[in-house]
Amino acid sequence: MKLFVCDHCGNTVYFENAVCERCGHRLGYLPDRNALVSLAEANGLWSTPAFAGETYIFCDNARHGACNWLIPAMPGGDIYCSACRHNDTIPALSDPLNLSRWQIIERAKKRLFYSLLRLQLPLHTRSEDPEHGLSFRFLADMPVEPIPVLTGHDSGIITIALAEADDAERESRRTAMGEPYRTLLGHFRHEIGHHYWDLLVAGTPALARFRALFGDETADYAQSLASYYANGAPAGWPQTHISAYATSHPWEDFAETFAHYLHITDTVEMAAAFGVRARPKTEDISLAVRLDFDPYAAPDMQTIIDNWVPLAAMLNNLNRAMGHPDAYPFILTPQVIEKLGFLHDLVHGRMG
Repeated sequence: MKLFVCDHCGNTVYFENAVCERCGHRLGYLPDRNALVSLAEANGLWSTPAFAGETYIFCDNARHGACNWLIPAMPGGDIYCSACRHNDTIPALSDPLNLSRWQIIERAKKRLFYSLLRLQLPLHTRSEDPEHGLSFRFLADMPVEPIPVLTGHDSGIITIALAEADDAERESRRTAMGEPYRTLLGHFRHEIGHHYWDLLVAGTPALARFRALFGDETADYAQSLASYYANGAPAGWPQTHISAYATSHPWEDFAETFAHYLHITDTVEMAAAFGVRARPKTEDISLAVRLDFDPYAAPDMQTIIDNWVPLAAMLNNLNRAMGHPDAYPFILTPQVIEKLGFLHDLVHGRMG
C-alpha cells in the first residue's frame, strides 16, 4: 500500500479516507490510476484537478459508507466500481449490525483489490466468465440455523462469514483453531489464492513446478483435511510450510503461501512509502536495508525477502515493546521462500 497526497492542499491522506481532514475536500479513489484525488461536484458529477476534463460518479456502495471508489461517468455505465461489481450477496443492510460489519469487510476487500490491480491479475465477473468468474458472498449466520457460515472458496465464489468482522468472535475462532494469526484481510488473501490456482496453475505449464514444490493436488481433499484435523501437522512442518494448516493439502499450502505473498509485498510497499529504514543497531550489517523500491515491480522474490526480513523483525519487536503479540509470527525458511518465488514468477507471468 502506498501513501497518498491531497492534490488540493498537499495533506497526507490514506487509502480509506473519504474526506481530507485538513481542507475538507471529498476524496475518491481511481483504481485504474492508483490515485486518491480531491473532488468537486457539479450537476451530480465529480471532477478532480488531477485529471482535468474527466468526470466521475461514486460507486453505488458509497451511499452505504462502504466504498470510496470512483467510476468514469458515462451513459448506461456500471454503477459499481471494479471491486464492488464482484459482490454477489451482501447482508440485509436494514440491520445496523450487518451494515457495520459489511463496511468493515469492504475495507478489507478493497485492500485485497489494491494488490490484485497492482499485480494486473485477471478479474472477471461471473457474467464475464460463468465457470471461474470471481464473486463474493458475505453471509450472516441465521438465528435458527445451527451451522454457522463457513468462509471458503468454490470455483471463483468466495464466501466470507459476516461474523469474522467482529474482533471478539474472530479471536475466539482463532483460539479455538489454534492459529497464530487470523484477520479479515488474511481470509481474503487466502481464499483468492484458491481462485488464482484455478486460473494460473490448473491445466497450465506451471502445474509441474507447482507439484514439485507443493505436492500432488490430486490427493483426496476431504480426506486430507480430515486427517489434518484429526492428527495435526506432521513433525518438522515449519521447515517446509508457512503454517501448520498449509500441510493439510497442496491447495491449502498454495493458498496460505499466496496470502503471505500479498502480506509481505503490500507491507513492504507501505514501509517504503513511509521511508522506513530497517537498520537495527547491531553488528549484523546484513539487516541494514533501506526500503525505497516498489515491491510490486520487483524483479525477483529475493529482493522483496531481503527487505522483508529486517522489516518483520522491527515490526515484531515494536509490537513486543507495546505488549502486543508479534505482528508476523511466521518463519521464512529456504523452502518457503522458494514457494514464494514461484508465486512471484507466476503472478508476473514468468512461468512460460
